[in-house]
This record gives sequence, structure tokens and C-alpha cells, in this order.
Amino acid sequence: MPRQILITGGAGFIGSHLCDQLLGAGNRVRILDSLSAQVHGTDGARPEYLSPDAELVHGDVRDPEVVRKALEGVDAVYHFAAMVGVGQSMYRVNDYVSVNDLGTATLLQALIERPVERLVVASSMSIYGEGLYRDADGRMVETAERDVDAVKRGEWELLDAQGRMLMPVPTPESKRPALASVYALSKYVQERMCLMVGQAYGIGTTALRFFNAYGTRQALSNPYTGVLAIFAARLLNGNPPMIFEDGHQRRDFVHVSDVARACRMVLDKPEAIGRVFNVGSGQSRSVTEVAALLARSMGKNDIQPQVNSRYRVGDIRHCFADMTLAREVLGFEAEIAIEDGLAELVEWLSEQPAIDRVDAATRELTSRGLVA
Repeated sequence: MPRQILITGGAGFIGSHLCDQLLGAGNRVRILDSLSAQVHGTDGARPEYLSPDAELVHGDVRDPEVVRKALEGVDAVYHFAAMVGVGQSMYRVNDYVSVNDLGTATLLQALIERPVERLVVASSMSIYGEGLYRDADGRMVETAERDVDAVKRGEWELLDAQGRMLMPVPTPESKRPALASVYALSKYVQERMCLMVGQAYGIGTTALRFFNAYGTRQALSNPYTGVLAIFAARLLNGNPPMIFEDGHQRRDFVHVSDVARACRMVLDKPEAIGRVFNVGSGQSRSVTEVAALLARSMGKNDIQPQVNSRYRVGDIRHCFADMTLAREVLGFEAEIAIEDGLAELVEWLSEQPAIDRVDAATRELTSRGLVA
């Protein structure tokens, strides 16, 4: 049965792809978005890629009156509105806590007064901090953390108490949080608040922990966005992708259409209510490997990545998704191979302007002592 659905932050990268899928399934979609200059540019115009069939409400999720109006007639809410970026969150603390946590509180206050059937909140793999590891004796280690002094010496990998290397393994939802940045903390607060209020007021709520999403419509001029968009902006400007540490850190890259599909599937799964799910590809790749794949796809093999052997405060070493729970409960499997996803991305990139702001962002972090 068609629904009236609200997506906060729906004019952005993942939200706009979800919007297309929801409309394609016969739903009506309303979007509440502030059209942040860092993401959308300074003109405040409706993004060209946003479906004309979607109703756009230009406003701030922290504004109670705007949120109440946006909720009129709504059956389900996807809460995607958030500031995104580990590094930036460590010096714009007030902004991240305000948008991410006060914004969520404002939405939930309105939902208490006018409950909906379903609420889906975008969480993040960042709340895990380091992913799950296995020690040399085969024991799982949930609380691994890097020694800052060792990292500053270029000793990147995690070790156990005997100095033996820990091996990264897929991270399940049961892994306890280890919050390494203000961004991670704010996403965890968003997740917990939504699940808590949802349970108290009978709103069927699900949290989805997104891993490293990539694809079309990601903001190329935002130096705090996803790593593939940052690398693409560098390559489009003839600059080498800047890779921190040694480039062997491992992540889970998942195509945005797969992420949007997981979001859409959740609405029709009552068994997902009250639960948290990873949304990733279930595969791990090193950052250097992905940079090379992107350069090759863009025909930029002559531009080699710049591995700077530096550490950013808040960065973790390895984290990639265990997709068992999403597979068993949601029936979700990522379908887009990274080679196909990058081919689509490159076709889109050929028509996109991109301002490379990575050097400026790195100088900002360095001046604040957040890069060693």
C-alpha cells in the first residue's frame, strides 16, 4: 500500500537515491532539507538530480515548527539529516552536536506528539571505532584501540598485550561501540534516541549502520565527505589522492543503490523493528586498492596516490561489515560489484565540476593539532 514518507536530509547523496526508489514503488515522498552550503553549494537551489515528483521543504530539522509541518499526513520517516565527517567534527563540536543530536531530539519531540508507523534512522559504522579483531590465540577482541604514541611513530597495526598483531575480521552489530570522534558519538546518540523513543511510543524503529557508501550525487567539493568522492575530486583536478597512514587500512565500500535498497526493504519487515543492522558489501578493500581502482576507471593511471604516513585524530585502522544479520532478517545482499559501481560513477563524474579542497582541509586539521 502506498505511503506518504518523509526523508529528513533527503536532498543529499543517499536520501535522494532512496527517494527515487520509494517513488518507483508508488509512494509519495516529502523531503525536509536545509540544503547546506557545504554539501549543495551556496545558491540554495533545488538539486537538479532530485526527482520533480518529490515535495521539497527547505528548512532546518532543528526548527520545531518546520518539522511539525513536514510531518503532516506522513506514515513513515527516514531520518538522514546530519553533518557528516570525522575530522571536521573534532573542531566544529557545537555544530555537529546541534545538527545531529538536537535535530534528532526536535524530530522525536514532534513524533511524540504525532507518531508515525515507522521510523528508520541512518546510523554509521563509525560508532564501532575499530572493528572486530582476532588475536593470535583465536580469541575475538572487541575493545582494541591503537596507542597514540605508537601511531605517531608510524606503527599502524593493532597489537595485543604480548605485542602480537591482531587480525581484523568482519564486524557484527553485536560489537560494542568504541566512539573515536564527535561525529561517531553524535551518530550513536541519534541511533539510541530513536530506538528508545520509538519503543516508548510504539513507533516501529530501525537503525541502519551505513559503511562506506559511494556513487553518484555525492558532494565532490566537500573535503569531509566519503573517501571515494574526495579521491575523485583530486583526480578530476589532476592531483594525486591523498592517503593517510600507509594506505593498507581496510574498509567496506558499498554502492549507494544497494544502501537505498536496504533502507527501502526495512519498511516492509516488521521483524526489523527495534533492531540495528549493518549496511555494507560484506567485502573489505584497502584504501590504496580502491584509489587505484578509481584512477584506472577514470583513465588517470599516471596519477599515483600520495601516501603521507600521517595520522588523523579520530581515524580507525580497520572496519568492515559482517552482513549475516541483514541477510537473515532483511534478505539483503549487496548486488553492485565495485567495478560496476565505479564505472557508473566515472560516467557521472565526466559532467561534474569539482573544487579540490583537500589541501585546505588538511591544513585546517593540522593547525588544530588533529593531524600527526
